[in-house]
Amino acid sequence: MNTPVWTKPAIWGAVAGCAATAIVGFGYMGWSTAASTERLAVERANTAVVAALVPLCIANAKADEDLSRMVKFKAESSSYSRSDLVRTSGWASVPGMTAPSSSLVDACSEQLRSTSES
Repeated sequence: MNTPVWTKPAIWGAVAGCAATAIVGFGYMGWSTAASTERLAVERANTAVVAALVPLCIANAKADEDLSRMVKFKAESSSYSRSDLVRTSGWASVPGMTAPSSSLVDACSEQLRSTSES
């Protein structure tokens, strides 16, 4: 069986076209895989949960009867020390969680710092 002369260039053209479509689609047109879409959804959900729980953390800090913790928090210059104080004081603890998430602790610490400075 004789194959036409144009068969080999046509196959290579189709392969190059598929590769170019994939590169342009994923790189510039916003296509994504299921795994990257799932990862993005989880990140957005975690961000929304943290944003919803920060006011609770702020309220817990303001309602704390031990005022020395807030004084110590305001005196701290290190963000690590402030976050550690928020974690150990229990301000970022939410019923049902075994331990507060680090993103919640960091966001609460930053919010408390910005409200205590103003």
